[in-house]
Amino acid sequence: MRNVGKTNLKPNYEKFAKESIRELFKDFNITTTGLKQTQVQKMRNKFGPNKLTDNAKKSIIRTILGAYITPFTIVLICIGLVSFITDVVLAPPGERNYLGSGIIFGMVIISGTMTLIQSLRSTKAVEQLKTMIKSVTTVKRANGIQKIPVDHVVCGDIVQLSVGDMVPADIRLIKSKDLLVSEASLTGESYPVEKNHLQSKKTVKSETDYENLIFMGSYVTNGQAEGLVIATGNQTLFGGIAHSASITSTETNFDLGIRKTSYLFIKFTVIMTTIIFLINGLTKGDWLEALLFGLSVAVGLTPEMLPMIVTTNLVKGATKMAKGGTIIKNLKAIQNLGAIDVLCTDKTGTLTQNQFSLNHYLNWKGTTDEETLKWAYLNSRYQTGFNNPLDQAVIDAAKPEVKAQAANYQKVDEIPFDFERRRMTVILKDQSQRHYELITKGAVEEMLKITNTVYSAGSLIPLTIEIKHEILRQVSQLNQAGLRVVAVAHKRLATAPNTCSVEDETNLSFIGILSFLDFPKPTAKQALSALKSKGITIKVLTGDNAIVTKAICQQVGLRVTGIVSGENIDHLTDQELGPVVTQNNVFIKLTPQNKRRIIKALRKNKHTVGFLGDGINDVPAIKAADVGISVNSAVDVVKETADVILTESDLVILKHGILIGREVFGNIMKYIKATASSNFGNMFSVLIASIFLPFLPMLPLQILLLNFIYDLSCMSIPWDTMDKDYLERHKKWQVNSISKFMVWFGPTSSIFDITTYLLMFFVICPAIVGGDFIHLTHPNQMYFIALFQSGWFIESLWSQTMVLHALRTAKIPFIQSSASAVLTIITSLSIVIGTVIPFTPIGKSLGLTAVPGSYWIWLVVTIFSYLALATIVKSTYIRRYKAFI
Repeated sequence: MRNVGKTNLKPNYEKFAKESIRELFKDFNITTTGLKQTQVQKMRNKFGPNKLTDNAKKSIIRTILGAYITPFTIVLICIGLVSFITDVVLAPPGERNYLGSGIIFGMVIISGTMTLIQSLRSTKAVEQLKTMIKSVTTVKRANGIQKIPVDHVVCGDIVQLSVGDMVPADIRLIKSKDLLVSEASLTGESYPVEKNHLQSKKTVKSETDYENLIFMGSYVTNGQAEGLVIATGNQTLFGGIAHSASITSTETNFDLGIRKTSYLFIKFTVIMTTIIFLINGLTKGDWLEALLFGLSVAVGLTPEMLPMIVTTNLVKGATKMAKGGTIIKNLKAIQNLGAIDVLCTDKTGTLTQNQFSLNHYLNWKGTTDEETLKWAYLNSRYQTGFNNPLDQAVIDAAKPEVKAQAANYQKVDEIPFDFERRRMTVILKDQSQRHYELITKGAVEEMLKITNTVYSAGSLIPLTIEIKHEILRQVSQLNQAGLRVVAVAHKRLATAPNTCSVEDETNLSFIGILSFLDFPKPTAKQALSALKSKGITIKVLTGDNAIVTKAICQQVGLRVTGIVSGENIDHLTDQELGPVVTQNNVFIKLTPQNKRRIIKALRKNKHTVGFLGDGINDVPAIKAADVGISVNSAVDVVKETADVILTESDLVILKHGILIGREVFGNIMKYIKATASSNFGNMFSVLIASIFLPFLPMLPLQILLLNFIYDLSCMSIPWDTMDKDYLERHKKWQVNSISKFMVWFGPTSSIFDITTYLLMFFVICPAIVGGDFIHLTHPNQMYFIALFQSGWFIESLWSQTMVLHALRTAKIPFIQSSASAVLTIITSLSIVIGTVIPFTPIGKSLGLTAVPGSYWIWLVVTIFSYLALATIVKSTYIRRYKAFI
């Protein structure tokens, strides 16, 4: 065994695989009854906890650095350093000015601090949400069989596994039956591999090649097993792979959108800043002043609040979703959830209640038959491989005398259910008659393939074509009524087989059929209608047959546009499958791989696909979807795989989560587009003014202060609401729409900046100061400049802040759509503060001065004109691009 004092050493898998079970138990000093309670903590101390160090989760140092060091803050820090060097280091002692660099670094600190706070909140929110998702495993300990949280498993535990269970740690098998395990997360191989408990005699190339070892990160797709835990947590094979994978994490669509948007802003900033620097240097002749002005313009163009606003939106969205029953495991999945335009869902448990009741138990003639119920009960009573609600319905319906007969039988073996054969078998010993019974229950079509006789009036007769047709006719009638039907068959064995396998499921005698009622959910019809109204196409992916699926679809109001079977899909190439998945909306008799291919084909057709499922057969489709969705009652592997967990399997809850996802995305894009267009407009105005004005339209410090106030007001955007119209359709991240938005709405605000320039330069300032700028004395020119810059400072602040109200909605602001109270209050305070500053000593120190009363009339006219023009441009933009935010 390994050195237990050094838990960072790799387990000796070869030794564990080649040891006998007796030697294995001796290594861990345990017995076949499992660990004693006193041994559990000792094992945890020796081998460590069964938790993976979340290498994707940042340390506190990395979190702090990540909050303060972003593409935008790097730009600001560089600008701040240049400003500090020019204003302080190189300036004469009496002219040193710390204010400019102070404001810039203050913006970095405020932006970083807010981002850090939200990052910590997001981490805490995700951890709290994950605690709502329970994953347990079954262990055998000295005090009996018990279910414990997966992270409580320790080395030396004896773990029991069945279909759908996640393998909670690295395990050496000590018992197994028809065991198939998916190791896709370890090997990338999509098909399950066969495992057994036999002592290994061979040397292999990879640990996963040992047939008696199974590993954390894999899951059971077929059969049963019992095994001894040989490694936990970071010491597992999966722990090592997870650590390596964390070094190069996969970029999500959300990350890609943020990254491309950030680069767009930075590229635009560099180009605009360079042009403005050169123009001011050439026209004014003061290159140092031009540099400082260019740097301040760069600050004005930098959306340094973007990381904070994005994180705040995601945290708020996740919290709001959790209250509505939607648990987000990965915050970045919120955007994809809102972008879903195709929702693929299983039928059972989603459209129906998944609460089956046994409706009929019939012989082949369609008559109620107690023998059918008896053999069905024995099969359901003794099967342990798969927790099926149909079995529970049979057990609940069985009469006392049927249950009493079960005491005469002893289970010998089992052939578990799988989704390829679609049946399961138990072998029982009849202790009173000294013979054995092989009892099989499964899909009718599959059962008819393995039977050659039929019970009829206490005797066996050949299963003729006519009898088959009669059975199928009855099944069709029941299916048309929306009933689920399975068949029961059996054969008697003189002796118990040494090993039982699928090959033993031949030459059976058909006993009868069972029909089950699973009522549609009362909310299903309403929820499907609501999802359709929100632009989401529903596609049903099920293992059931066409008749019963169509009946359920009719009951819940889902119009069937076409039905395709898994067998048909198997004969289609990926290219041929593309149009098929688009044209049809019901897919039946599907294998797990069929479901995965359908999802991939839809995504290849440029759809954003969500898949809702709760069974192990849904895992491949959940992994393939843009958003994997499951429920908290699903098997562990499904919950581990899904991005989103619903507290209840209800489409109403999912619809609520999708709308919140759209709202979160809308508020993020609202900030990005409003800020981009506003900054572009202001800097375009600066560019025009720099060409014609004999002085700077605004001092660097004034621009920094203006941007600082605007950024503070933007912090309220995550608390804003979205118009109901916006939530009606799915939204996708399109970076090119941001540049289009800038080009259309930036110049719109520039028009009123330019009119303000003209008014200030030719009307207001000459009237107040007493003449044109050129003919004034130097002191009066200074007053002229201060008055001009104050007028533009106030107008720019008003227009830049009002743009949040104008561009937050496709409707007429304040009339057809109003912002939230938080956004309204914060932006109003920002306007008040910015307006008052020129009248204060602080304003005077910044080169600002009080503006005359006549200015306010022009300001009100300018702002109203701006809102009116913005509304007209919005209408034109929407007509052209069929979208806004």
